[in-house]
Amino acid sequence: MRQQRRERTRQLIELGGLVVKAGLVELADDDRATLYGAFLTVSSKLRGEEREQALVLWKRKGKRAFEMEVDQTIMGEQ
Repeated sequence: MRQQRRERTRQLIELGGLVVKAGLVELADDDRATLYGAFLTVSSKLRGEEREQALVLWKRKGKRAFEMEVDQTIMGEQ
C-alpha cells in the first residue's frame, strides 16, 4: 500500500512538472479552471474519432521537444 502511494505521488509530481515545462501555468496565469478546461478539451478529443491521429501527433511533438531539451543540455555542458 505504501509503495503504491509513493508511486502515485511520483506520478502526480512528474505530471505537474510537464504542465510547468510546457509553459501552461504561465500562459493560463496559473488559473486552475482554465487549465482544467484545457485538459477536458484534450480528454474530449481523445474520446473522439481523431484519437489515433492526435496521439501520434502529440507523441511525435513531445518526443522532439524532449530530444531538443537533451541536445540543449549536452551543448550547454560543452
